[in-house]
Amino acid sequence: MKKVDHKKVLAERLSARFGRRAVLKGMGAGLLTAAASTGAPGIARAQQSGHLRIASIKVIDTLDPHFTGFLSAIQIINNIHNGLLKIAYDGTNVTFEPDLAETWDLEDEKTHVFKLRDGVMFHDGTPCNAEAVKFSLLRVKEGEPKSPHAWKLALLDEVEIVDDLTFKLHFSQPYAFLPVALNGSTGRAGTIVSPAAVQKYGADYGRNPVGTGPFKFVSWRENDAIELEANTEYFEEGMPKLERVTFVLMNEASTALAALMAGQIDGMTDCPMQLVDQVDAFPNATLYGEIEGNYTYVGMNCARAPFDDINLRRAVAWALDRETLVKQAYFGRAQQAYTPISPPMTDFFDPDIATSGRGQWFDLEKAKEFRAKAANQGEVEVTYMMAERGPVGTRVAQTVAPMLAQIGIKANLELIEPAAWVKRRNEGDFDLYDFEWVADLDPDETLYPEFRSDGAWNFGKWVNTDFDDLCAQAQVVLEPEARKELYYKAEDLLMDEAAIAIMAHMPIYKVFSNKVQGFEYIPADLVNLHTVSLA
Repeated sequence: MKKVDHKKVLAERLSARFGRRAVLKGMGAGLLTAAASTGAPGIARAQQSGHLRIASIKVIDTLDPHFTGFLSAIQIINNIHNGLLKIAYDGTNVTFEPDLAETWDLEDEKTHVFKLRDGVMFHDGTPCNAEAVKFSLLRVKEGEPKSPHAWKLALLDEVEIVDDLTFKLHFSQPYAFLPVALNGSTGRAGTIVSPAAVQKYGADYGRNPVGTGPFKFVSWRENDAIELEANTEYFEEGMPKLERVTFVLMNEASTALAALMAGQIDGMTDCPMQLVDQVDAFPNATLYGEIEGNYTYVGMNCARAPFDDINLRRAVAWALDRETLVKQAYFGRAQQAYTPISPPMTDFFDPDIATSGRGQWFDLEKAKEFRAKAANQGEVEVTYMMAERGPVGTRVAQTVAPMLAQIGIKANLELIEPAAWVKRRNEGDFDLYDFEWVADLDPDETLYPEFRSDGAWNFGKWVNTDFDDLCAQAQVVLEPEARKELYYKAEDLLMDEAAIAIMAHMPIYKVFSNKVQGFEYIPADLVNLHTVSLA
């Protein structure tokens, strides 16, 4: 058997994913090197001006990056905090680039050496040093209460402080997901918070966040607005350009769009698909968005009747006409999904998935065959829990219900207030619901936390230890083709046992007034305002 040089493989993999940044192979040579700009005294500071008002459409749970489960919160958090790495996008490829890390060396296949930028300070005036990084990482890994992102650092054995700016991460096994885990946005686990602020505010840190980012937190007025102001000592040259940012908390996207068109606000963090045509027809605004790393699905409660019956779940999965769903529920703007792995994951997505024979698709005859094998041969009556949330509101449920009627399942649609919907989903108090996982950049975060047998996000309580084992194996395999093979096997189990009925991969949109300049779109549902200015 050919011996794999894991160190070389990881270095080559990092080189591919870091794109424009130089990746040097070998001990003592920086795998990842930051740009020349640092926190040194000679840095050119930006002159801030302008007050940006942007509507935040979705529910925000907390501004604590280690505990949020909402991308709507990350959209704000990512302007207050930094990660060790950050996400970059060149219009084709997603890569990971330096943020607080200045260099990243691979000492061996399980030991990573980081050196931080010099002179970076938290907004409270305390230094962002190796001790602060250790505090943040261990807060995620082993803090109480338990972070929902702790799984991303499960293989981390030790954070060793070398000096004030240098630290080593010792892992129990090689860890291919590390670049995603350490970025400061979708990774969450790699977001660095002020230890002094956490100690000061305790459980209230989420209402008093202190990071190193381009904007400082000022206030959070319930059901009104979240206010930020420029961090004039920000370490990235020429940023930020704005003096103030107000995230206006608006539940109604249509109301927000009307305010944008009237010039009362400058942008929207989310633009639902049903409003895209209006934006396209409005000459004074620009729409940003494309198919992102996500998937939508109909979720079934595998832990109780009637969907503890695998044949009934399979009947649902094959009864969904995805082409009709895309047209009616997603306004023709999404694309059919066959499995959860999505197009931006270029190392893993199969562009020929439609003809591969893998996954789920519409086949009514096959659905009826599974339905005939189900334990309950009478009409099955279930509750479909829906809320006015997500990019398409209640349209999915209204489109799915008549499809289920064709296989003898009567879905009673129950409209629930969003916070109550989340509570019931999390507690497993449902029969059916639809949902979307968004901003996923690697199959590990697309599959493992959502469907691991004991996972906190496995709301349907599907249990398959073979699936667990395949995902765990893939975490420590560095070679992309070998990882892909393992993830495909895991997906095949998930799709065959119909833990969910997969539906679509979606575009996610943001919209800004044309006077907003310099917004850099990233296909991970981010609203980074670092480079934004007002004309």
